Amino acid sequence: MLEDRYGLELSTSSTQARDAYVDGIDRMLSADGHVEDILGQAVEADPDFALAHAAIGRQHHLMARGKEGRASLETATQLAASVTIREQQHVEILRNLVSGQVPKSFELTKEHLADHPRDAFVLSPACGVFGTIGFSGRLDREAEMISFLEPFAADYADDWWFQTVHGFALLETGRWERGRDLARQSLEQRPSNAHAAHTLAHALYEGGADEEALAFMSEWTPGADRAGMLHCHIFWHYALLQLIAGQSDAAVHTIETNCLPGTTPSPSINVFSDATSFLWRAELAGLPRNAAHWATIRDYYEESFRRPIVFVDAHAGLPYAALGEHEKLTACIAQLQELGEAGKLPAGTTAATLTRSYQAFANEQWSTVIDILEPVMDQVVRIGGSRAQRDLITNTLLAAYIHDGRADAARALVAAEHDRQPTHAVAGLATR
Repeated sequence: MLEDRYGLELSTSSTQARDAYVDGIDRMLSADGHVEDILGQAVEADPDFALAHAAIGRQHHLMARGKEGRASLETATQLAASVTIREQQHVEILRNLVSGQVPKSFELTKEHLADHPRDAFVLSPACGVFGTIGFSGRLDREAEMISFLEPFAADYADDWWFQTVHGFALLETGRWERGRDLARQSLEQRPSNAHAAHTLAHALYEGGADEEALAFMSEWTPGADRAGMLHCHIFWHYALLQLIAGQSDAAVHTIETNCLPGTTPSPSINVFSDATSFLWRAELAGLPRNAAHWATIRDYYEESFRRPIVFVDAHAGLPYAALGEHEKLTACIAQLQELGEAGKLPAGTTAATLTRSYQAFANEQWSTVIDILEPVMDQVVRIGGSRAQRDLITNTLLAAYIHDGRADAARALVAAEHDRQPTHAVAGLATR
């Protein structure tokens, strides 16, 4: 029987189907583009290849095409009746994930990996800040992620994909130097690996290595695959580094051509959160407000999201705050509070609290911003996202301190970040 790159048997007799499947999976694990075309070749070569259909379903899921994802997994489930137990479990885990049964999928994942630790495609949905653990809303999710991954280190050795996800988990728990090294090792093996480039960008940001990070991104991004899932987010990082370096016009141009709606094929969650985050952080850094961009983002949010979802909910009120749309902002806060109290948001009412701080910031009520944010800074991890992404909130608090004449409090907040040294681009803040 043919095997995948991790030595696992595949129920197909077609070498062409196997090769296309392995290529497609590697493209998904590295966030390269053209995944559906490649996996389509696997299905064309062997229409009964269950795992290829399952992978297509997962790709649809990642790109927020829920209906198509569920349909592909139903097909995979039907075809899996005659394959190995390992492949049946693989399909069942993905079917539960794509159908929204995330806790069940995760429990099945842990059981499955006890017998098949090198089933990387089953392991991968639990990884990263947008994964099963990352979107759990739990306070200890970062420590949980590294504890979950480290037992598999020996199984994967120097595998380029595992180096990427392990490295990211390490840097999110303060071990950014080790995460940086693993990301570099991964890139040496697969230079196109967008996930590894992303991990390295994070690691250098965490360590305050702004010039090195900007040089790396300036060299890596011209060859980046625009069709890749991380396209928007990679350029968000690049724009932030340009902003930190004082290259304001270049930073805005990077966002305008890679992150605004209509400029990228990336998932809507990235387009909305990245564009929103940059616009808000750019203003905190002293750039003038661009009402047209904010209006574009507001319209995109209202068209793309029927209701708040994890991580998006922590950004939902920002366009309304920036545009001075007080009624919509108030309604947004009320909805977030109601859903949070009803247990329908993983982070509870954290997003509602954060949105109140944005409302106060827009109204230049600096002491109110401070009073809202100070007590919840240790809760912000619940919204999901990385440390770098959550610096949106940190920078908002820092800016409120500066506006309120409390520069000493701002410097103290920065000094308290003992296991990381990012540069906070906030007008009036000087910590170095």
